[in-house]
Amino acid sequence: MHFDHYGGEAARLAADLVNLTVPPGPAELEPLLAGHSIVRRVLTARQAEEIWEWSRRLAGCFGPQDLDQRCAAVNSLLAEASSRPHISLHDGRPHLHYSTVDADPAAHLRAVTAAGLAHVVCSAGAGRLGRCARGICALAFVDTSRNGRRAYCTVRCANNDAVARHRGRDRREGRVPGH
Repeated sequence: MHFDHYGGEAARLAADLVNLTVPPGPAELEPLLAGHSIVRRVLTARQAEEIWEWSRRLAGCFGPQDLDQRCAAVNSLLAEASSRPHISLHDGRPHLHYSTVDADPAAHLRAVTAAGLAHVVCSAGAGRLGRCARGICALAFVDTSRNGRRAYCTVRCANNDAVARHRGRDRREGRVPGH
């Protein structure tokens, strides 16, 4: 499934923020934001803290939950982001920007990620905001597969889980691995 830059890419950024394991500083956020084409990246230590707190809020939008729960979680983020979307023509074609030009980087990031999650829920399906099914992983991801049934964050996790299940069956059946 193809998502536009302001929808899917912003949702993938939200997933990457959720997957941070320690509070990042401005230097750690810089390559992550650049990799998702976020232009306003001049961050202070306080803004990095705000983004870390926001990432913990984003986490509630990923993983198994019913549609009402998912929509309530995203609506809560949209209300908190309190952005003012507007149409921009800076590149010659009209498209939405989710925060004002003068918004600080943390406010911009809140607006973009909340809108990106809303875009995915409304245009692609709420189930596309997933958590890895591999028990020891549980990373957040945006399912961009054609059929929308992805269960793992990467092919590697899917393969590792399949191997573990196969070896578990062998042990239960009394087979010796490798024979």
